Amino acid sequence: MFEEESGKILDRMYAAMMARRTADPKQSKAAKLLQRGRPKIARKLGENAFDTTIAAMAKDGDSVIDESAKLLYLLLALWADCGVKPEEVWRKLQAREKFAGLADPALDEERA
Repeated sequence: MFEEESGKILDRMYAAMMARRTADPKQSKAAKLLQRGRPKIARKLGENAFDTTIAAMAKDGDSVIDESAKLLYLLLALWADCGVKPEEVWRKLQAREKFAGLADPALDEERA
C-alpha cells in the first residue's frame, strides 16, 4: 500500500498547500507560512537545506530523514507561491533521469 501511495504524496500535499494559500493562518501552519511570503519561504528552505546537509555530514540517518521531509514540505510551499506545478518538475526530473543515465531503457521503450 505505501509504495503505491508514496509517489502521490507530494501531489496531494501540493494540492493541500494550494488550498491553504487563502486559509486562516491561525488555523494552518501552511497558511501562515504562505501568507508570510516568498522571502520567508525561500529563507526557511535554504536554512533547511543547510540542516539537511549538516545531518548528512554527521551521518545521522534519522535526522536526514526528518530534515528531508521538512525540505520537501518547504519546497512544495515555494512551488505553490511561485505557481510551479509538480508535474512541471516531474517532467524536468524525467529528462534529467535520461540525461544522467538513470533511466531504465525498458521503460523508455514502453513509453514510446
